[in-house]
Amino acid sequence: MTTAATPAPKYAVGSLVHARGREWVVLPDSTEDLLVLRPLGGADVDIAGVLPGLETVVPATFAPPTPGDLGDQHTAGLLRTALRIGFRAGAGPFRSLASIAVDPRPYQLVPLMMALRQDTVRLLIADDVGIGKTVEAGLIAAELLAQGDARGLVVLCSPALAEQWRAELRGKFGIDARLVLPATIGRLERETPYGQSVFRPDGAYVVSTDFIKSPRHREDFLNNCPDLVIVDEAHTCVADSTAHVSARTSQQRYGLLRALADDSTRHLLLVTATPHSGKEEPFRRLLGLLDTRLATVGFESRAGRELLAQFFVQRRRADIREDFQDGAHFPSSRDTAEVSYTLHRDYRALLAEVLAYARETVRSADGALQQRQRWWSTLALLRTLSSSPAAAVRSLNTRAGVQEADTPDEVDRTGQVTVSDPADTDSAQSADEVPGSLLPTATSTTEETGTDDLDAEEKARLVAMAEAAGKLAGPSRDTKLKKLVATVTDLLDSGYRPIVFCRYIATSDYVAGHLKKVLNKRGTEHPVAVASVTGELSPDMRLNRIAELTGADENGEPAPERRVLVATDCLSEGVNLQESFDAVIHYDLAWNPTRHEQREGRVDRFGQRTDTVKALTLYGADNPVDDIVLKVLLRKHERIRRATGVSVPVPQQAESAMQAVFEELILRGETPSFEQEGLFEREQLPAAEQLELAWESSAEREKASRSLYAQNRIKKEDVATEVAEIRAALGTGEEVREFTRRALGALRGVPADRKQGGFTAHADALPQGLRDAVTAALGPRHPRPVVFHDAPSAPRGEVALTRTDPVVAATARFVLDTALDEKFPAWQRPARRCGVIRTNAVRRPTTMLLVRHRFQLSLPTRDGEIHPQLAEDARVVAFQGRPEAPQWLPDEEALALLQARATGNSDPAFATDHIASILAALKTGLMDELRLRSKTAASELEASHHRVRTAARARLAGLKAVPQGDPDVLGVFLYRPAATIQLGADA
Repeated sequence: MTTAATPAPKYAVGSLVHARGREWVVLPDSTEDLLVLRPLGGADVDIAGVLPGLETVVPATFAPPTPGDLGDQHTAGLLRTALRIGFRAGAGPFRSLASIAVDPRPYQLVPLMMALRQDTVRLLIADDVGIGKTVEAGLIAAELLAQGDARGLVVLCSPALAEQWRAELRGKFGIDARLVLPATIGRLERETPYGQSVFRPDGAYVVSTDFIKSPRHREDFLNNCPDLVIVDEAHTCVADSTAHVSARTSQQRYGLLRALADDSTRHLLLVTATPHSGKEEPFRRLLGLLDTRLATVGFESRAGRELLAQFFVQRRRADIREDFQDGAHFPSSRDTAEVSYTLHRDYRALLAEVLAYARETVRSADGALQQRQRWWSTLALLRTLSSSPAAAVRSLNTRAGVQEADTPDEVDRTGQVTVSDPADTDSAQSADEVPGSLLPTATSTTEETGTDDLDAEEKARLVAMAEAAGKLAGPSRDTKLKKLVATVTDLLDSGYRPIVFCRYIATSDYVAGHLKKVLNKRGTEHPVAVASVTGELSPDMRLNRIAELTGADENGEPAPERRVLVATDCLSEGVNLQESFDAVIHYDLAWNPTRHEQREGRVDRFGQRTDTVKALTLYGADNPVDDIVLKVLLRKHERIRRATGVSVPVPQQAESAMQAVFEELILRGETPSFEQEGLFEREQLPAAEQLELAWESSAEREKASRSLYAQNRIKKEDVATEVAEIRAALGTGEEVREFTRRALGALRGVPADRKQGGFTAHADALPQGLRDAVTAALGPRHPRPVVFHDAPSAPRGEVALTRTDPVVAATARFVLDTALDEKFPAWQRPARRCGVIRTNAVRRPTTMLLVRHRFQLSLPTRDGEIHPQLAEDARVVAFQGRPEAPQWLPDEEALALLQARATGNSDPAFATDHIASILAALKTGLMDELRLRSKTAASELEASHHRVRTAARARLAGLKAVPQGDPDVLGVFLYRPAATIQLGADA
């Protein structure tokens, strides 16, 4: 049985038709029975379907201007820019860039160009934290969907990041994805017809990786998964097969990805800032998902490096710094410093007691299992006491998780996850609950008594320690908290807005409570807003808590500038905080330097408006726990980072070295000594020696990898060519800024300059239609007046002066709509379609035409089909002399007329007559020239697509751009030489 092909539409994509009393442009996906139409000059939200069999549809032509609809010297520029901002099907080589709400930096186009050179896209995007991996993956997804090379999309991520991914896809790329999580699956299944899958190959989804890997859902997902998959934090799916931490979870994730990758037609984008954890095997397994050859090929050879370069892109901050020389928001530096404090004598005494308790309990253990249980429980107590009195009290009143383990190895696995911060953990969003330290004693086990009760003596000792810890709360005895208050106050007074990162929920809430109290004492001149965000909150609740701290209140009043966010590491990955905060304080030292880098990456990233961000590390100068972490891990990591300019993965020897040094402290130190400077000098531990060598080896390997893994296949010149073409088609940033300010000024928005750059405008004074659009884009409680930022990004409720910002796009659409409709009041029409301007810029009468070309662009897809698409382009052309005998000017001279300044007025009747004569000539010789230019523009469009699609010759067969109908003449403007005082007939 054969399936009949879909009937070809009577009207080609890009042609004009008249239906329902207006003109429309025919869009892709139209058939003979159903036309998909967009109003001429309208937006995507206005797209409609029309049935030619039931409604009258006839060919149409674009109406020429009315000769008497005259504007001033700025009219042509406003009309042209409004037209180009409004394009959602631009004529550049990338089909999606005109329709997305993000202005990509040149370096962010490199992965996109790499993708377009592959038939089936397989990439590992491993750029540094904060430089836009999500945008890069979104660009590829939007382009593949726009071209028809992908039908659907799924993003696999942690549940904590699912809502952010959905918001990014919808807000920046116009992709409306459904959340598939444990909390949503019930509703989705109820909405799905019986017997069908929740997943459709042409759908868009954001899915919890751990949820979908379960046996109940895995097979259904694999059978119905869309053909484009993005995997966020991909390194968590390929843990070392010899590692003990979360091995089963990682193996299940890897099995899921391996099954997805085995479909050779599936696009696969792996995204991670840490592709190489210092272990070669997980890195090779990750690369093997893209191409099985990468799992074994030697990268020392040229052939191996060339193969890797097809699939792998990794840039450091230093590599892309020059891309931000045009005023874009990206910090120029990160100011890091250590801030020390000295323990209060009572705190020091309790720490000594805990160390003595730890030594006694570990030494008196009966057998290896109990020894390892006691080791981890006492280490948990030491770490929580170093964090805060609140965490210590909680730990002393909570059963140790290692108590449930049956073997020493199982104890170590549990302890590493709950007490340490190993590099192999699933993500930075590991549990921030306080680890328990209570264990039954050897003389009172469950086996003997049927209970887990401690003996009376040990119970009394632990109760006494808990009571002592409770008495340490507050700045008077907790000098760490006291130092934090002083540090936060200094940052606030310097204009910074800090995030305080803690290890535990109890510590975060404790710190936030005291900061609120101390920073907002009665009579405080400048109150400070403080909030705590921890893993106790659901991902949605975390975002809501942040929005309450940083967003406008119910009356539209902006958030207080003096604000502090206290958080656990549930916010150290994925959640972008650069718009509202610009400093990080490490209140608790992480036992993994990568965690510090992730924390700082929340503010040190693209979109940060503060030029120098701060990162401060608090530590106890006489706290041996802090001293070990600083010396063994953090300082060495920072020294290497400063030397190489990159963060080096933590060597796998770090965990054993830490354990060895803690053993030295707990087991061999008969009396606790807090002068730890000589810890390694007195007796250099073998494990520490191995770690030192591993750090140096890791640094050397990282230096070598910068050249080994450098992206050299896509040259900067190639990207520059495409960026120039895109901006030529869609408008430069300077044009957008000038247009928005001038248009809002003409529409009574009263723009006013800001000292920080950009301007403000009063939306309440704008015409009703535009005012409603601003409210829809920013929300009803947006700040008044509206702030326009002279940069590619802006905080919530404010406007970035880019063509894709919703407010800028709405302004352009309003200007274009009113220019084409003479029924609007004159003051609401800042752009007009005609004008006669006297100027010193010309010596002979010169006519400028604003022309729109429409093309049907036929793009071959990887399955051999041809995907018809609409492309539009706006051009300015000009000629000197009479319309009957034009002398055409070069393009650059035509564009220069947009900057011409008027020096005098023209008589309206005189101007109308001249414009009428030019319009009459359009029906004859002038239109022939414009048709020829349409063909030239179509050839240029074809060439640009050939340039970025070099994967296989078969993919280029059938690529064609065909002009659709006569070019649309949107504007006609006559420039006449400035008047001079003359005598005789020339007067």
